Amino acid sequence: MSASAHLYMRDAAEFSSDGRQSETALAIRRGTQRLLSGLGYAAVAEATLANGRRADLAAIGPHGEIWIIEIKSSAADLAADGKWPDYEPYCDRLSFATLPALCDLPFPEQAGLIAADAHGGEELRSPSTHPLSAARRKAMLIRLSMHAARRLSALEDPLAGF
Repeated sequence: MSASAHLYMRDAAEFSSDGRQSETALAIRRGTQRLLSGLGYAAVAEATLANGRRADLAAIGPHGEIWIIEIKSSAADLAADGKWPDYEPYCDRLSFATLPALCDLPFPEQAGLIAADAHGGEELRSPSTHPLSAARRKAMLIRLSMHAARRLSALEDPLAGF
């Protein structure tokens, strides 16, 4: 990897974390993103939804399907989370991603389950699917595209106020 590519990747990693995520959560996110990429999805981190909730990962599939993944890095993190149902109206699929050692925790049955670490991930349980309406899908595709474009623009010009 060239020096400029290495610098870009480092800056991209730093930019995609707002400081609220633990190193463990970031490792789970990386492995989950690798899994999603292998399945043909493109994911963005920390995407704000129309209801104000922020999805840990929101991914767009090759046919425009939307998959939201909520990352849980500990039992306490899962126990404290009651907001996950607020994501369901904005995706076709909803999953949780966690460390392999935490997969026995009581994750909601209707949601998918992904075991991930910094090196990759594996889908252990597929989520139930509930297709979005055409209008909601269009709105989400625009929102996620704008989010990704702003991230890329800010990487190129951090002082522009994107």
